[in-house]
Amino acid sequence: MKAAPLLRALEGSSHDVMLLHTGQHYDDNMSKVFFDDLGMPKPDLYLGVGSGTHAEQTAAVMVGFEKLIRETTPPDMAVVVGDVNSTVAVALVAAKSGIALAHVEAGLRSGDWTMPEEINRVVTDRLSDLMFTPSADGDENLRKEGVPEHKIHRVGNIMIDSLVDNLEKARRSRVLSELDLRDQGYAILTLHRPSNVDRDEDLLPIMGAVHQLAEEIPVVFSCHPRTAQRLEQSQAYGGMAGKGDLRRVPSMGYLDFLHLTSHSRLVLTDSGGLQEETTFLQIPCLTIRANTERPITITEGTNILVGPDPSRILEEGHKVLREGGKTGCIPELWDGKTAHRIVAVLNRCRE
Repeated sequence: MKAAPLLRALEGSSHDVMLLHTGQHYDDNMSKVFFDDLGMPKPDLYLGVGSGTHAEQTAAVMVGFEKLIRETTPPDMAVVVGDVNSTVAVALVAAKSGIALAHVEAGLRSGDWTMPEEINRVVTDRLSDLMFTPSADGDENLRKEGVPEHKIHRVGNIMIDSLVDNLEKARRSRVLSELDLRDQGYAILTLHRPSNVDRDEDLLPIMGAVHQLAEEIPVVFSCHPRTAQRLEQSQAYGGMAGKGDLRRVPSMGYLDFLHLTSHSRLVLTDSGGLQEETTFLQIPCLTIRANTERPITITEGTNILVGPDPSRILEEGHKVLREGGKTGCIPELWDGKTAHRIVAVLNRCRE
């Protein structure tokens, strides 16, 4: 979702662009379907690293990317997006190989060093020559860390580019009728972070609260493979599994899920991207985390941090159902034109 708008904005430019797919996200429901939905070209290069521990994935991408740049003409610049293991792996190799580095979605900070993504973000920014930030708090975070002003470029939120580009197309989805749902008549749940799903003592209280909400409104649970495995392994979950109208569905494509989100009454999530998308769509969002690297979705948007606290999940969930939930505004530069601003900066750097 972050690469597709930038690739389109670079079409027809003087830049010679190659797309590298590391294969960190390899499942068809989490990779191929997104390429198809977003109209992305087939990757020029594919590493196929697959699953593994954080160390295994990071090391595999580093070895694969280093081999590529040794065997071909090295790029003038590597552009990385987000905060996944592939991002920091390519950043490390680029820095050690003398290749300029640009980071799209720079400057985000949760302050939570137990999150692997936070480590990836900080290390990538430290190595980057150009940092493209989505909001003013990102600029300020980088300044506090001593980043020179000329490296910081606030361009807006590239996730919103994908949303704006695809919202009309998503309206053609039939997912509501397929799931027997009505507009504004359901909630959405996504859970995938290790702190929420890896242990029964964390996951089951959250699921207990969700099942209680599902007694009042259908809840569509777009279930990450990691979470599905944990629930299937949990003997204790069986006792609550039949309570309320909780509809567990596999991870779905971008267009179907965007349609589902845009017509929902409430979103419960631990995803960073959904905090942003719900703010743009003006959908109340309850974030099941103790912190967020996207505080603008709280200060300006529709997001509320409830943490993994079942009582807070229920309290704020009931408030949305009875009172309509939090309203907000769309942050500055979240307008669907972020990719073009990035390309403008890249063009200036070549001059």
